[in-house]
Amino acid sequence: MGIQITPSILNADLSRLADEVARIPSADWVHVDVMDNHFVPNLTLGLPVIEALGKHASQPLDAHLMIEDPDRWAPAYAEVCGSVTFHAEAAKAPVRLAREIRAQGARASMALKPATPIEPYEALLPELDMVLIMTVEPGFGGQKFLDLCLPKIRTARELMRKHGVETWLQVDGGVSLETIERCAEAGADVFVAGSAVYSADDPDAMVEALRERAEAASA
Repeated sequence: MGIQITPSILNADLSRLADEVARIPSADWVHVDVMDNHFVPNLTLGLPVIEALGKHASQPLDAHLMIEDPDRWAPAYAEVCGSVTFHAEAAKAPVRLAREIRAQGARASMALKPATPIEPYEALLPELDMVLIMTVEPGFGGQKFLDLCLPKIRTARELMRKHGVETWLQVDGGVSLETIERCAEAGADVFVAGSAVYSADDPDAMVEALRERAEAASA
């Protein structure tokens, strides 16, 4: 698939979601952050809003579930989203959950907080369509990128090559024109950008600028 840019609507005008999504036609996905104020200290969108948004977005939805008990809730999101990400720290049965998400027709993804190592989950890679490496602590947009996560991105890519899987490697948190090159050089190929996109005068032009930076760095 090459480099993919998936803007997060967390930093968009939440009162005008359909219009905000229409401002990023060049995006590959629309990233939707679901937070429950338990797993992370913030409360955002739920399934009814995402179902409504899906009727207006031209791109598939990429749902990032920062919630407790994703084993219970994730399959319902998989019915309306193209990709569903659950957190390794929250899932009780990640293999079963990944298979349930895939059974609904969505791509199954697992996220890791900055302090969570990838190595204990090496055996799960064939069950996943994507791994998300958080490059900030999950919960709020606009945080500063954590360089300490770069070695984990490299390790994740090395493990994927070792197992011969075509798993996408996503990064989320502080992704901007200043940081995306380092992530691409480390092996990431899917990039979530919220503040960088929606604080720009032309969000779609920023999507293309981010893509160009990442493609140049990964060449």
